Amino acid sequence: MTVHDPDLRPANAPPAAPDPTEAGGLLTIDLAAIAANWKMLASTTVPVECAAVVKGDGYGCGLEPVTRALARAGCRTFFVADVAEGRRVRALAPDAVIYVLNGLMPSSAQAFAADDLRPVINSTTELAEWDAFIAIKNWRGGAALHVDTGMNRLGITVDEAIAIAPRLQSENHGFTLLMSHLACAEIPDHPMNDRQIRMFREIRLLYRGVSSSLANSSGIFLGGTVYCDLVRPGVALYGVNPTPGKTNPMRPVVELKGRIIQVRAVKKGETVGYGAAFAAARPSRIAVVAVGYADGFLRSAGAAKGKPAAEVIVGGKRCPIAGRVSMDLLAVDVTDLAEGAARRGDLATLIGDGMSIDDLAAGMGTIGYEVLTNLGRRYHRVYKGE
Repeated sequence: MTVHDPDLRPANAPPAAPDPTEAGGLLTIDLAAIAANWKMLASTTVPVECAAVVKGDGYGCGLEPVTRALARAGCRTFFVADVAEGRRVRALAPDAVIYVLNGLMPSSAQAFAADDLRPVINSTTELAEWDAFIAIKNWRGGAALHVDTGMNRLGITVDEAIAIAPRLQSENHGFTLLMSHLACAEIPDHPMNDRQIRMFREIRLLYRGVSSSLANSSGIFLGGTVYCDLVRPGVALYGVNPTPGKTNPMRPVVELKGRIIQVRAVKKGETVGYGAAFAAARPSRIAVVAVGYADGFLRSAGAAKGKPAAEVIVGGKRCPIAGRVSMDLLAVDVTDLAEGAARRGDLATLIGDGMSIDDLAAGMGTIGYEVLTNLGRRYHRVYKGE
């Protein structure tokens, strides 16, 4: 039976997608491009295995469609943030290896066994709890051991890793992966990279026979010394440039358009939006777009002291945002467009047509990760390449 009444939808179902004629924004996600990006990275790192990081709801692109596309492309190992994400991936990839990056929450070990998930052990406290669980349950699903080589965020210390290494003499030591995380991989000449690579190489020598992983998206482009046994790209799969300052080697994935709901004339000297942050220096035309920070279009996209406003594309040309982004709306200065080039019902391009995720992120004073993971649920979503 087709359910039309939203009140009759299952309690655990995701929100219904807005109708395209009703939505303020249209978000198109190219699943074929995600698969192509993964295949390109996998071919670059052969014979090393290429996994995929799908945390953050597939970096805002939708965990389920992204997982399906990557599994069809040949991906067999996935990284998620928590057990709930892991459970969703398991439902779609029954034979995949799934690592949970946030590790073992107190008293959560049984949940890992229930869905055959592997925790990333981030402390000796977690390791002790995990060992107690597998001793009682005799579970042999495996776990990753995360060694902190300089990020100072999660992971056991190098000294702790050295102390734990003798357990590898036991046949059932339980470790299926040794991993660490690069702090500055997007800056190729940063001295932190060499320091972390050398430190991890020394730890690997103590864990012979255990697969290892260090390279994230940008780490892959540091070269083969970082590959180890498994690379784990994340944001690059979704079209963000893993090599800032160079040509983006990845295919674009996301296109975002916002509906113009009004074009209004503003006299010279009049202001637009909250705080009167924009004052017209000339008689102007302002296009009001039905997208705001509630949709993930960050408030920081507006002009601020020392920072120009971000731009969007209207009528084929880049136009600056006028004033502050509000919860549901943003205003765009279209004065330089020909009369009639911006009309009610037209679509302004926020991402796409030459406006990359990285371009928009720069205009917001942030990074592509934040833009992606804030993509709103009020957009009408279209998936291509399924």
